[in-house]
Amino acid sequence: MKEENNEKTKNVFKVINDKGEEVDCEVLFTFDSDETKKSYIAYTDNTLDEAGNVKVYASIYDKTGESKDLQPIETEKEWQIIENIFSKLQDKIGEEDNPS
Repeated sequence: MKEENNEKTKNVFKVINDKGEEVDCEVLFTFDSDETKKSYIAYTDNTLDEAGNVKVYASIYDKTGESKDLQPIETEKEWQIIENIFSKLQDKIGEEDNPS
């Protein structure tokens, strides 16, 4: 009898950190912005900051796959868009965890 793994498969990719070490990162979400005409990825390496919160990162990525390099987010406007999306997702998750 074959045992099946029903656990949700995580979308993981590898990055090289500042120290030259290979680190596994988990994709939290991706989205396209009509406003900036760019594609964004939010991800984590599942490490904690000083306050005990999971560190989350965001970058611009090429969804066509032609380039696998992540690009830095350089404008305050882009950060605001990402923070708004992240807040909406946190609110939605909170509603699902605590239905009225």
